[in-house]
Amino acid sequence: MPNPVDLLPAVCRIAAAAGRATLSIYHSDFAVDTKANDSPLTQADVAAHRLIADGLQQLTPAWPQLSEEGSAITYATRRQWTRYWLIDPLDGTREFVNRNDQFTINIALIEHQQPVLGVVYAPVYDTLWYGSVAGGAYKQVADSAPAPLHTASTDMQKPHILVSRSHRSPEVEALLEQLPDFTPISMGSSLKFCIIAEGNADFYPRLGPTSEWDTAAAHAVLLAAGGQVTDIHGRPLRYNTGDSLLNPWFLAFGDRRHDWHRYVRK
Repeated sequence: MPNPVDLLPAVCRIAAAAGRATLSIYHSDFAVDTKANDSPLTQADVAAHRLIADGLQQLTPAWPQLSEEGSAITYATRRQWTRYWLIDPLDGTREFVNRNDQFTINIALIEHQQPVLGVVYAPVYDTLWYGSVAGGAYKQVADSAPAPLHTASTDMQKPHILVSRSHRSPEVEALLEQLPDFTPISMGSSLKFCIIAEGNADFYPRLGPTSEWDTAAAHAVLLAAGGQVTDIHGRPLRYNTGDSLLNPWFLAFGDRRHDWHRYVRK
């Protein structure tokens, strides 16, 4: 059985290939459809899904896949999985449609409900963030050498707080009011986790709906860099635990020594 760390170079190549496919569509006059849940869908979502699904099937033919743009799979089947790929072929479709460049390709490996490997690729920036719990986290820009990632210690005099570009709930606003003076950073897609993994932000509260494929790859990168993602009660975020593929509200942060949960009104 392949060691997950040994798979990272191949998974990075798959993510980058999918990203290049999305870029050709991004710079064209593409159409936008609407899915049943009213979220947007483009040709890029579908093209990236096919490339990733085919690439992972060749890489690990015995391991199942769960993708936002793939077929629905019942929990009766999923509950038998101890290891599987969790994929968001294009995270930040609204960012893609609005052409603000902040969309990503996301591939995660889940083992026993935990993300153990993750690759996030931002096509417009030609930048990879990747890592594994066993091997650490890295950032690679274009063809430059990979640089190791580590989360930063939080300066609570003025922490850097990430807020969603497209999703800002009243609950998040209430949380922000509990914080000391802070520097807000507006960012879309899974890039928010990556900025924390780099040590360039401290905290990302998401008190609103997300799906498991939205978070898994960047969650793995953040864990590998020393950070954490928990629910609002402090329990580590888990995957494939029931029928629903929606995450609970969660907090992502770099400095595990600070009690971020105390700012949440439960």
